[in-house]
Amino acid sequence: MIRAAVLPAVGAPLEITDIELPEPGPGQVRVRLAAAGVCHSDLSLTNGTMRLPVPAVLGHEGAGTVVSVGEGVTTVAPGDGVVLNWAPACGACHPCSLGEVWLCVNALNGAANVHARAADGRELHPGLNVAAFAEETVVSEACLLPVPEGVPLTDAALLGCAVLTGWGAVHHSARVRAGETVAVFGVGGVGLATLQAARIAGASTIVAVDVSREKEELARAAGATEYVVASETTAREIRKLTGGHGVDVAVECVGRAVTIRTAWESTRRGGRTTVVGIGGKDQEVSFHALEIFHWGRTLAGCVYGDSDPAADLPVIAGHIRDGSFDLGALVTERITLDGIPGAFDAMLAGKGGRALVVF
Repeated sequence: MIRAAVLPAVGAPLEITDIELPEPGPGQVRVRLAAAGVCHSDLSLTNGTMRLPVPAVLGHEGAGTVVSVGEGVTTVAPGDGVVLNWAPACGACHPCSLGEVWLCVNALNGAANVHARAADGRELHPGLNVAAFAEETVVSEACLLPVPEGVPLTDAALLGCAVLTGWGAVHHSARVRAGETVAVFGVGGVGLATLQAARIAGASTIVAVDVSREKEELARAAGATEYVVASETTAREIRKLTGGHGVDVAVECVGRAVTIRTAWESTRRGGRTTVVGIGGKDQEVSFHALEIFHWGRTLAGCVYGDSDPAADLPVIAGHIRDGSFDLGALVTERITLDGIPGAFDAMLAGKGGRALVVF
């Protein structure tokens, strides 16, 4: 038996409880978690914005040490440090055949599997494949990546979602070039990673936008050169900061219709807006045909940073080792499993950066 954070049903309170975790079967690996990040995607599962089978063990951003392996596992061995990859590409579907592994149509198939059992016998699913909100987890071999050399195991948990998403939003989706201006909407874990990635890309003016005045110091430490408290005049303020033109690139990390629309309006004519935030079906964004023609802007979705984790992690690790990317700067609170409900409340209130569960 191990302790884990279980979502019994959509809309129900999270339960921190004992569960029975089986030994790894063929192609599976048992991992003892060192740390797990509390991400807004986990919150999206609790409220039904993202729909996957429940009851489920939540958590998808984590790192740990291999405890044991099942039959046929060849890429990892007991004692190896690993990063959990919640969206493993199948390599065979149409997007994968195009090299767009972040759009793999089979990536979340594992979420329907039976992962463990509650003390009362209920079957539990792995919320986003990897069930990282637990002392230990059992995952497919395909869900593991080696911890890059020189990256502390606890901090490596952040690589599994926030860092790959923020890095990829800048370098793959928006393709920020040196000297360009960038606005980042939402200064949570992903937003802070995006700010650091924009700085590394050589962006000149970097505007951070958030509803909270208290996040300014965090944002500036991550690379923001300007800070704007979100309001009805946000787009106007950003244009004023960029010579009246608007930024070249806006990255939206919130997933709300009003924020997406404001990010789009904050870009210059011909600018690019990348939407990272996961919003609900009720968040509808409207444009009229003339403004689409006149402004010539681009609006693009971004899944998992449009990243290939196997290719991107070594690149990011190089920046971590040379000190240009600071993983610790994303974390504003270190908690235990029991602190996850409070971390969810903080996210809803727009407080802090990344909360990190340390085991």
